[in-house]
Amino acid sequence: MSAPASRLPPLPSDRTGLPDTRIELVRAISQPPRVRAVVFDFDGTLSLIREGWPEIMIPMLVDELLRTPRAESAAELRQVVEEFVMRLNGKQTIYQMIQLAEEVTRRGGTPQDPVEYKHEFQRRLMQRVEGRTTGLREGRIAPEDLMVPNALPLLESLRERGLSLFLASGTDLVFVRQELAALGLDHFFGDRVWGAIDAHHNFSKQMVIDQMVADLKLQPGELLGFGDGFVETQEVRRVAGIAVGVASDEQHRVGINDWKRQRLIEAGADLIVPDYRDLQPLLGHLLG
Repeated sequence: MSAPASRLPPLPSDRTGLPDTRIELVRAISQPPRVRAVVFDFDGTLSLIREGWPEIMIPMLVDELLRTPRAESAAELRQVVEEFVMRLNGKQTIYQMIQLAEEVTRRGGTPQDPVEYKHEFQRRLMQRVEGRTTGLREGRIAPEDLMVPNALPLLESLRERGLSLFLASGTDLVFVRQELAALGLDHFFGDRVWGAIDAHHNFSKQMVIDQMVADLKLQPGELLGFGDGFVETQEVRRVAGIAVGVASDEQHRVGINDWKRQRLIEAGADLIVPDYRDLQPLLGHLLG
């Protein structure tokens, strides 16, 4: 069960927020809210099934670079890898592997095909994730324990208001659909779900958002986006939407991840939340 908002520490004095909440207001919303559609990222925004994925990806990529002829120290390479892995977070996983291939070449090595790197990462990650998805299907794990707190009430509230809900993830589509179903969230989105595919040039969050804007004839302020990554935040702001930066601490499920917060602010987030515990103040601010 989600902890009540009153148990959370207040915002630091140098940050502007809604009273008695952990909602940080980064910029004023320029027009009265008139949201018609909402787009969500998945991992870290709704789902915590893949919590800990950087602990698998980053060491794997560092090991690959350590084998190159002109490799730096492990500590130096970890800094390099952390920077590009997190900078590309929100894009399809293949882009992190394309960057890895470029880094291998830069150090005098011969890279594998980025798709092979991606498949190896997925294999390793599935060893961590499979127990969680199996536990969900068998009822040994409550779905709420593998969601960002109050994600389910958020989706229910948005649907009750008649808003169209969309989901766009950098994770492969087949896994997104499986994990949405395991969490019992698939019915909120229906067929309005997008994810990575091997033909990666045929999918991006930019493409999804542009298609939404065109199909729904969305005007400035009519698209609301929730995401914990740089890419989706930037894309929502690009089309004059309202971007909620979800600086979730995926491991502890409480409090702010300061690294995420800073990146989300740089990407243009209108407000920052750690999770959705302050649900009614959040909806009141966004939707009136």
